[in-house]
Amino acid sequence: MHTFTCRAICGMALMLSFVAHAEEASQTDQLKQEIEQLRVDYEQRLQDLEQRLEAAEQAPVESSNELERSAAASRSTLGTVSSGSAFNPQMSLILDGNYYHDNAENNGAETLAEAFVAGRGHGHDDHDGGHMHGGAENGFNLREAELWLSATVDPYFDAQATLAIEEGGEVELEEAFLETRFLPAGFKIKAGKFFSDIGYVNRQHPHEWDFVDQNLAYQNLLGGNLTDTGIQLTWLPDWPVYSLFGIEAFQGDQAQFGALVEDEEEREELSLADEDDGPRLFTGFVKIAPDLGYSHALQLGLSVAHARQSQLIGEIDEEEAGLEGDETLWGFDAVYKYDSPASYGAGDFVVQGEYLFSHKDLDVTAFDPNPSLVGGQREFETDGAYLQGWYGIAPRWQLGLRYDVLGITNEVSGAGGAENFDSSDRWTVGLTYRPSEFSLLRLQAATADVVTGEDGDSESFDYLYLQYIVSLGAHGAHKF
Repeated sequence: MHTFTCRAICGMALMLSFVAHAEEASQTDQLKQEIEQLRVDYEQRLQDLEQRLEAAEQAPVESSNELERSAAASRSTLGTVSSGSAFNPQMSLILDGNYYHDNAENNGAETLAEAFVAGRGHGHDDHDGGHMHGGAENGFNLREAELWLSATVDPYFDAQATLAIEEGGEVELEEAFLETRFLPAGFKIKAGKFFSDIGYVNRQHPHEWDFVDQNLAYQNLLGGNLTDTGIQLTWLPDWPVYSLFGIEAFQGDQAQFGALVEDEEEREELSLADEDDGPRLFTGFVKIAPDLGYSHALQLGLSVAHARQSQLIGEIDEEEAGLEGDETLWGFDAVYKYDSPASYGAGDFVVQGEYLFSHKDLDVTAFDPNPSLVGGQREFETDGAYLQGWYGIAPRWQLGLRYDVLGITNEVSGAGGAENFDSSDRWTVGLTYRPSEFSLLRLQAATADVVTGEDGDSESFDYLYLQYIVSLGAHGAHKF
């Protein structure tokens, strides 16, 4: 009995020792797994930090001018992965409203948007391109409530979406795109629907404009601005002088530039071709910014846009004609900014200008009064420009002046004869008060002389805006 008891006690001791050893081994394995997971997480964080450090080293130095600091930020506009952005996007809602009045029988805004330019026809396809948001009416208007969302998707992509909700409840998808984060050698790819980077003002949303309304050249040559679905490739080389090169390919769904005739019966009647497969619109741009020191910034830009299919229901000798071909637009822009040492923008100075030149090379596809003109070439040339400046007259107060003109060159030539048309112009003055970075109040007055038809008739009128803009929530920094 004693022997049996001793053996039992020894067996139980061995069993308990085995169980304890198994539990210890299990805890050891679990601990190893946790250590391995920590190692993987640490290596991932270290890799992210190295990539961010590499990007920061390639970006312009912080102590250079304002343009280079903005450009460095734009290479990673949407930020980095953090506890706040890893699963939830940044969100903001921007309210843009105004009080408007003109002495043109409530037709001033519409007249500005339909100023006569050579090559503007009717029957254009009503695509989503452009950013007109309708014309203001005498009285109170809510131009839009802009919902903005952005997030860093992962170490490889950023994404952004912007929706404009208009006063009547209509919702327009302004932008929805993704961008690569850390491609080698300064390359970057954007894909989706987005504002083209041609020119300077084109990529700005309405709440970013320095005046309530768009300049005449953009409004009438681009339908507000050029925005479409496509892909963009940019290259920011590691050069002493900031230099950005870019190309874009878009589907070509535009309301003005490269527009197509919408009605199928009209297309058949005028022997116009069906819509080509996309992409139908291509752009290229270069932006150069010499270093002028910490308080000064200068950017020069050159852009080109080409639509390989463009249609027009035009007129020859006041008779309807079908026209089809391609069109090209060239642009030059320059922006200078002075950052005063005074607080809240007092003494700051900004002057900017752009010039756009449009050339349409179209063939006559149908003209019943004189069929011999069919197949002949008809060219349309027109242009537009603006020059504007803002000065900080006091902390948070800015005074601005703008002159814009449409149709300095405004002519038609080729089959059917040649014609020259008058130009439209406008003077605008604005006073802006910014209580904080989240709100803005603006008083704007303008006088315009607008050509309304081929016969040279024009309409002169004055109008007034009182605008408010408020931002609810976090919003990404605006580019230079």
